Amino acid sequence: MTSFDYAEMTTRNRGFVTAAEQARLREARVFIPGVGGMGGAAFMALVRAGVGHFIIADIDTFEVSNLNRQLFATLPAVGRPKAEVARDTALTINPEVQIDVLGREWTDDLDRLLAASQVAVNGMDDAAAGVHLYRRAKVHGRTVIDAYASPLPSVTVVRPEAPRLEERLGYSTVGTDWTQVTAEMRKDCLQREIAYVLTHSSSHLYVDLDIAAEVAAGKRSRFSFSTMVTMAGTMMAEEAVHILLDRKGGTDHRGYFFNPHRVAVERPRSAPVAAIRAFAVRRLMTRMMG
Repeated sequence: MTSFDYAEMTTRNRGFVTAAEQARLREARVFIPGVGGMGGAAFMALVRAGVGHFIIADIDTFEVSNLNRQLFATLPAVGRPKAEVARDTALTINPEVQIDVLGREWTDDLDRLLAASQVAVNGMDDAAAGVHLYRRAKVHGRTVIDAYASPLPSVTVVRPEAPRLEERLGYSTVGTDWTQVTAEMRKDCLQREIAYVLTHSSSHLYVDLDIAAEVAAGKRSRFSFSTMVTMAGTMMAEEAVHILLDRKGGTDHRGYFFNPHRVAVERPRSAPVAAIRAFAVRRLMTRMMG
């Protein structure tokens, strides 16, 4: 069996990072709640980049429907906890990487997890837990890297001083304890996020709007495609590397969308243009959801 050597594993990173920066990545600590789709892709990229310490959490097990996009999903993994599978696979890449695995209990232990990490990469899609993560990250001075619920790959970098997502998009969760977030509030959060995506990107041009309407109405799960999910996760990992190495990143809390159909970056629109589009989006969503 081939012996492992960290220096040999990361030798081709040189040119992108210096030897000193690689050493920093080896000592870096990243927290990733949710290692299915985008979170799993981000985790995979950061493991291969040589990040040496992780805390990963997930409450789900792999399902057959995950096989279309989640990098750690395989038929033998179906029915197994996602975080455990992700850890086991990561150890076949770098057997020296340190990985703490948590399940549903991570939300109760969040203060300790954030204190022990340099950055959080949000790979989950639960609105209540997301509100909890953002609020506590601000208290602990930690940056949260995230992505929108968008058919186009996207990424946001929410530093401690930036407005929380719930504040910026006007979620009904503002002022509510995260444990008291209701199903109706969750639906409202998703609809507001979809409205933002439609206002500031051309996502609507590339999806079936009838299916999108069912997602917005809570009648079906979000649709996801392998290339889009993997691109978004890799974009998130790249921003995490910027944070870990104190480099200037590519975006802020507003984020951007990458449109591979036109090979273009779509950034948030100006206030006057956004106001006009938002009006049209509200009419569209009302019509879509009947």
